[in-house]
Amino acid sequence: MAIEVRTRTMRTTPLRSPLQLSQRSRVSIAPALLLSGALLGIFGCGDSQDPAGATELYQKIQADDYRSWQRAPGYETRRKSDAPHSDNVDIYVNDVVAQALASGESLSAWPEGSVIVKDGSDGGKFEVVAVMEKRSDGWYWAEYFDGKSEAKFSGRPDVCLDCHKRGSDFVQSFSFPTPQ
Repeated sequence: MAIEVRTRTMRTTPLRSPLQLSQRSRVSIAPALLLSGALLGIFGCGDSQDPAGATELYQKIQADDYRSWQRAPGYETRRKSDAPHSDNVDIYVNDVVAQALASGESLSAWPEGSVIVKDGSDGGKFEVVAVMEKRSDGWYWAEYFDGKSEAKFSGRPDVCLDCHKRGSDFVQSFSFPTPQ
């Protein structure tokens, strides 16, 4: 397969190898290639590292009727959001998180078994369910779109880790309880 490259003199020449590109040309296209790869990772294919585990988690939160769980602090009703999960969000926490919040004890990490679910909608249209589950080996993330149990992201995707690392034990929407 031959690729043609237009040179400065506007002449078209066949390109048989990336090595034929000048150093300057390779450097100038490098940022574009990096950006393209990053955007594909975020918006393209996703990063579902554990499809079976993600499906199991989705079934678990549905069976537990997560929308009946306590709402996260500051999210007693749907709120506008500038987070990547949608323009408007509802956040629910399971009983493990609810008990940790109610304890008033100082925490440096959320307890194992913590589950946080964020429903995202845009203009009233449901878009995404984002789930975090604290396991013995750390947080597990899964993100589902359009009410489907197949996750676009699952496991420990870099995009989740990179964003959530700024939170209280990776939780960004609310903080640890204030000791009383």
